[in-house]
Amino acid sequence: MQQALLLVVAQRAGADPGPGSQVADVDHVASSGFPACLDVGVNSYRRCFEIAYYVGVAPMDVKNSVALVTGANRGLGRHLAQQLLERGAAKVYATARRPELVDLPGVEVLRLDITEPESVAQAAAAAQDVTLLVNNAGITTFADLVTGDKAAIRLELETAFWGTLEMVRAFAPILEANGGGAIVNLNSAMSWVAADRANAYHVAKAAQWALTGGVRLELAPQNTRVAGVYLGMTDTGHQQWWDGPMGDPAVAVRTMLDGLEADQLEIIVDDLAAGAKAALSADPRDFYPAAA
Repeated sequence: MQQALLLVVAQRAGADPGPGSQVADVDHVASSGFPACLDVGVNSYRRCFEIAYYVGVAPMDVKNSVALVTGANRGLGRHLAQQLLERGAAKVYATARRPELVDLPGVEVLRLDITEPESVAQAAAAAQDVTLLVNNAGITTFADLVTGDKAAIRLELETAFWGTLEMVRAFAPILEANGGGAIVNLNSAMSWVAADRANAYHVAKAAQWALTGGVRLELAPQNTRVAGVYLGMTDTGHQQWWDGPMGDPAVAVRTMLDGLEADQLEIIVDDLAAGAKAALSADPRDFYPAAA
């Protein structure tokens, strides 16, 4: 595996992949480390590291995959389960805290509460053939940080961070045993921006974003691709409090799965998410004028 990844460094960085050159490139990178990246045109240590550790991981093909989707009883989760079936997934496990609410034909239904380690372990035991894990389940409590209910803040983190991590830890060995596969974490544009009445959600989704990057590196050696999905407000049927524009969930999910199959590590679904990411490098006074 190490040799294969090192070869990717040389080839993706522009080294001549012609006859007789591949082995030499691998040997050179293996013996020289970062200086070898410089020799083939990669002058950033971070870029060298990225190429070596996750450009070499195989892209995910949804067709014939065995997928497990959390929070599949409604909204984006239901659309994900449906479109995975439509794209030729061999099996889709549709999970929910209340499995009786899953009404999608053609799926295998499992009870799963990602905030309960025992429930996660039971789902993993029942789904040993999974090759694609989609961490969609989430919660919004509308809690702020300074004056909000601390129990609500903790619940956001228990769900988006600890629940997602529990799923990753439970299914990573299963994915490895099945050839590597992929994990998709449904993050948010609010991974990158704060907002009144949603700062607990922001913190939880920011933590999930960081988690996604961390496990991407940790699972690359076992050939598991880890992608994050980022989107703004989407019409999933339970945003009665919102009177602004919303995205079409079917379109959003199609964009997600297209991005996964196109080997995107960060799948930016809409303009709001793109703007939120761009704001990370901007002056906070420009993005948060009330706090200037």
